[in-house]
Amino acid sequence: MIDIIRLKNNSAAEVKRAARETATDYTLLWTGRAPAAMIDIRRFGQVAADTAPAMAYADYALTDADGVRRTVQVIDRQEGALRDDFDYGPALLVDSRFLRQAADEIPDHYRAAGVYDMILRLSRLGDIVCIPETLSVAAYPETDTASTAASEAQFDYVDPRNRQAQIEMEQACTAHLREIGAFIGPDEIADVDFSGDFPVEVSVVIPVRNRVATIVDAMISALEQETDFEFNVLVVDNHSTDGTAEAVEHFAAADSRVIKVDPGEGHGIGGCWNAALAHPLCGRFAVQLDSDDIYSAPDVLQRIAEEFRRTKAAMVIGSYTLTDFRLNVIPPGLIDHAEWTDDNGRNNALRINGLGAPRAFFTPIAREIGFPDTCYGEDYAMGLRLSRNYRIARIYSNLYFCRRWEGNSDNALPQSRINANNRYKDRLRTIELAARRLCYGKDRD
Repeated sequence: MIDIIRLKNNSAAEVKRAARETATDYTLLWTGRAPAAMIDIRRFGQVAADTAPAMAYADYALTDADGVRRTVQVIDRQEGALRDDFDYGPALLVDSRFLRQAADEIPDHYRAAGVYDMILRLSRLGDIVCIPETLSVAAYPETDTASTAASEAQFDYVDPRNRQAQIEMEQACTAHLREIGAFIGPDEIADVDFSGDFPVEVSVVIPVRNRVATIVDAMISALEQETDFEFNVLVVDNHSTDGTAEAVEHFAAADSRVIKVDPGEGHGIGGCWNAALAHPLCGRFAVQLDSDDIYSAPDVLQRIAEEFRRTKAAMVIGSYTLTDFRLNVIPPGLIDHAEWTDDNGRNNALRINGLGAPRAFFTPIAREIGFPDTCYGEDYAMGLRLSRNYRIARIYSNLYFCRRWEGNSDNALPQSRINANNRYKDRLRTIELAARRLCYGKDRD
């Protein structure tokens, strides 16, 4: 027998209630907002008997009002799966002994982070097993659809309406990092020495492939910057075939500050960044500008350079506003990562799914580390690695218009690509956890 208990919400109180009410060896916690139409409790029980997990979860299906069914495939949980939006599905099978132990330890005040904290604690007590089979079915809530849920969830962690919930999630994650020996204290970060000779103070780096509709706007945005130092624009053209290369060459012929960089063959965005960092004309600070986007004002480069000097950070991250192609603001508007703190941002970075934009780097350190040569997550990888040893500074006002249009590389991604992206970032976190243990934690000699 397995007790099935539906949680009314994700609070500590609900987890504690379930722990009190269960009377079986394993408990099936239903976390879905809609009631279950089907749960294959027999199959869950078989896996529990065969693997003795602390928790098991599985693929699930959702049906809309017309009866159309969509299967959602979940992914294996790695140790680095610390993001609180990890999709375990609505059915969680948990060892009741461990459930009671976790429930006793979850802070009573958690109103949103109870289930998240429970899962972190279960992961320290035993294995968490993914079952790649559809073992439950539920209806979409009346006000929800898969597309709207996904688009809204992407920015949950920066939505001011979710601030209190995010504070709880950060507290739970930080406590977990302490327990596993991967926490970095605020005094364990080095200042950066910016001395040295560079051809210019700042280089704007624009990796691009086949963006003839937007690359001119991006270059103009960079060239219109007003500074009290010299800067250039390194456009890394990744073998465009649509006229982008010719547009860049036209600007380079008209303005010596524009340099067209050839990254070589077979590179992703990370490889393009490495080519820019290695270029002999790369400046002291390398500042991001995506080929779809534009800076919000002519003083962006000046402000970023001054923030580097003020904070002695290895990386500066600004804030950006989501807009359509014509610069009309679209929800949720400003993405400022106000959740970041100087004391704990580097730890919380392991929980959230991105660090923000525009990103800027002290060139020698970024050059030494290098970006992974991928087309997704390369910037997050660099941010995690830098934050292990150095300070990341932030500018919380808008520096950048991020234009959303049908040509964006992350537009309307299929579930398989979303899963692949999530696996990769979870792997980055898993690697970083191991490194932080070696540097600061229980695995250090």
